[in-house]
Order: sequence, then C-alpha cells, then structure tokens
Amino acid sequence: MNVQQLGLTLSNLLGLTCAPIGITFRASAPAGVPRVERPGPAGCAYWKLAAEGQVFYTEAADHHNCPVGSYTHGVDLPAERAAELSQVVGTMVSLQYIAMEEVPAMPRRTEPFGVAIYAPLAAAPVEPDVVIVRGNARQIMLVAEAARAAGIGHDGAAMGRPACAMIPQALSAARGNTSLGCIGNRVYTGLGDAELYFTIPGARLPDVVAKLETIAHANRELEQYHRGRQATLA
Repeated sequence: MNVQQLGLTLSNLLGLTCAPIGITFRASAPAGVPRVERPGPAGCAYWKLAAEGQVFYTEAADHHNCPVGSYTHGVDLPAERAAELSQVVGTMVSLQYIAMEEVPAMPRRTEPFGVAIYAPLAAAPVEPDVVIVRGNARQIMLVAEAARAAGIGHDGAAMGRPACAMIPQALSAARGNTSLGCIGNRVYTGLGDAELYFTIPGARLPDVVAKLETIAHANRELEQYHRGRQATLA
C-alpha cells in the first residue's frame, strides 16, 4: 500500500484544507519516529498535531490527561486518574449529557496499549490502522459515499460524543463511520462549526480512494444535471 500517494489523492479529490491523518497502534515505536514532545490535554489533540505535519508516537502515559479518551483507547489509568474518570462521567451524567447506561456500550479498544503512531497520511511512516478525514459536510458526504461504494459504509446514525470513540468503532467493525465530534474535541482540535469527521479502516483505504475517484466525478456530473434541471423548471 502506497500510503503517501493515497493520502495525497484523498486530499486532492476532496479538496481538503486539513490533512487526513493516520493512526497506528503498535507494541513499540518504529525506528526514527520520535515520541511526542509533551502530553496533550486529550488524545484528539494529537490529531491536530498530525494534521499540521508532525509525525510522532505516544505512550500510555501521554493519554492520562483525558480519562475518557484513555478509556476508549484501552489505556489503563493509575488509581488517581481512574478516580478522575469516575468524576468526569458523573459530571456528564449529572448534566444529562450522557446516561449512565451508555458508558458500558461506548466503543473501546481491548488490545493492550503499547504506542500510538500519528502522522499526516501523506507522510505516514507505517500503514495506518485508521484514517481520520476532517472536512465540511460536502467533503464528508463524498468520502462516505465512496466508503459505501467500497462495501464499508456505515448503516447506523452518525456517531457523537465522545469523538475518539470512532477509532475503536472503525477498528472493531472494520467499517467507515461518520462522527459529528464532541465539544471537547472541538475545543482541543479547533474543529469548526461546519466541520465533521469520517473514519476509514486503514486496510480499506485503497478501496475507498479508488471508489472516491468515481464518486467525485459522478457528483460533478450530477451537479451539472441538477443545476440545468433547476434552471429549466424555475
């Protein structure tokens, strides 16, 4: 798989202004990839760094600042941080942001956490386990249509809080999914009000990009058809 070329093609076909990123989970980091300089406030903050061009890996301790993200990533928290997770969940429940029965059903990685490698897709040093595309509604519409054409469309509703749950969901289901993000993610990544995400299982990236070329062309042609029809019937 030529990940770098696929990353460039994906960006060009969608006209993305934010680079798609790849995330890979490994037992240890590959040679030549540095560890992130400092722990971020949340795991999704690393998405922003990767989209800005940085290539790095994180260890479990680099995720401890976000107890919810640690949970979805399968990071075991030390005792004091585990207590913080309970407090955060309790606050969310008290605000009626989530219901307690939602927590056990939240997607979560079950494999031991070694390292997570982050990179812009066009500079990925390893093949990604998941690819995160950030874009506007039209761009996400196109990649979602391509994923469906590739046989990995998501039949359920778009995912919401927490945004990081879309990673284990894509891994376990081996299907793409749309995420509306969450308020924490929008703060830590700067996700705009008109932006959302689509997550692609890394192994299916070539299939989605191949279908995207057809889907993008079809949408251009159909747009001209519908505009002509609109003018005729106006």
